[in-house]
Amino acid sequence: MTPLAVAVSGRGLVDPDEPAVHVDDEAFMRGRGAFETLRVYGGRPFRLEDHLERLQGSCARLGLAPPGPGELKPLVDDALSAAGAQEAMLRIYATPGREARGEPVALAVVSELPAGLEELRSRGIRLASVEFRPARLIGEVKSTSYALNMVALDEAAVRGADDAVFLAGDGIVLEATTSNIWWRRGRTLQTPSIDLGLLAGVTRAVLVELAPTLGYELAEGAFPVSELAEAEEAFTSSSVREVMPAVALDGAPIGDGRPGPAARELQATLREAACR
Repeated sequence: MTPLAVAVSGRGLVDPDEPAVHVDDEAFMRGRGAFETLRVYGGRPFRLEDHLERLQGSCARLGLAPPGPGELKPLVDDALSAAGAQEAMLRIYATPGREARGEPVALAVVSELPAGLEELRSRGIRLASVEFRPARLIGEVKSTSYALNMVALDEAAVRGADDAVFLAGDGIVLEATTSNIWWRRGRTLQTPSIDLGLLAGVTRAVLVELAPTLGYELAEGAFPVSELAEAEEAFTSSSVREVMPAVALDGAPIGDGRPGPAARELQATLREAACR
């Protein structure tokens, strides 16, 4: 996805077609960087403060000097203004900067939303389970070290799926490659606990708030993959994809193999909350 606008600390707006990070930046050399991705509705980033707070935590865990809100918000405002897009994707990056200089770098990048999201939502995604042992040192960090996630996506594609859901070595469900995973039994929504070392998704937190207002009970914990396989419906949650129905796991249908009512209700309520 070609960026619509890019703003860099100390430089302001830069041409999206020009390099914005140096080759000796540690984020490029060693994957030592933090980032956040959020969705823009009506020209406004949704839950920006929550994402900036999580970015601060990721930076602290990675040993980076975190950029302050006073530095990031002007970059975000500049990038959004330059992009002029009402519906878009915003990414905020924090890197250690060039190795020899040690001057941290912050970036705000506005891009178009991925194509085909609504079409994908209407049919639901197919999942493939992939064993993954999260590193407790950075298991909860939104870092730029996404190589394992991308390899898992490639494995899922080979198996005819759209995304991968990570399992611990004992078959406990963790999360998808870039999203949290949920499933429904009756009026109960189950989702893995962040105590398992998962990323605490901002959209996940929003759904935790919204689900009881729709009459759903929540169950957070450590669940075997059989619970997901035998669910009545399943879905993932993330900032850009929002609530995305999941209709199959390892080639077998979840429920009746179609997007379910909880996903539809939560998607509509999430969109309503975001567009107020």
